[in-house]
Amino acid sequence: MAREPNQRGGRRDREETPEFADRLVAINRVSKTVKGGKRFGFAALVVVGDQKGRVGFGKGKAKEVPEAIRKATEQAKRNLIRVPLREGRTLHHDIEGRHGAGKVVMRAAPQGTGIIAGGPMRAVFEMLGVQDVVAKSIGSQNPYNMIRATLDGLRAESSPRHVAQRRGKKVADILKKDEAQSKPEAADAPAEAAEA
Repeated sequence: MAREPNQRGGRRDREETPEFADRLVAINRVSKTVKGGKRFGFAALVVVGDQKGRVGFGKGKAKEVPEAIRKATEQAKRNLIRVPLREGRTLHHDIEGRHGAGKVVMRAAPQGTGIIAGGPMRAVFEMLGVQDVVAKSIGSQNPYNMIRATLDGLRAESSPRHVAQRRGKKVADILKKDEAQSKPEAADAPAEAAEA
């Protein structure tokens, strides 16, 4: 009986360790003044992801930096969200995300664009597994608010499969409409070239 929980715990550790990558985004030293002088503490902000469409963030506080990072990483693993990606490399559509005074705009990008995003947002996209995206932060530059705004936007993203399921249609029907809307624009261009 005593061996069974150990086996379960060992299996869980083996699964979690190689699966997730983590990125330290910010570390903040705070001090508390007491009678004997100052006591220092550390707050860490960590983003964790499997680079296949799951990402989460966590924050941890402790007297030592490694302990703060460990706490933040554990919290991030508990707060993972799943984000649908197009072709496993970019977003399905343009998104806006908000949190407090932080506002971010994220746009899908063609292959080869890379991750064009600032600091904390870049960490989120790298841990998510996005390879091509253009993002801009408008408003608060606080890394906590930027990450929360980014995740708020990513939660709102929906894939064609999800939209089709919600509307009771087939994925092909929804994608056909998108292609039909883009074709008239393409058809107008040759006509204009012929006139010139």
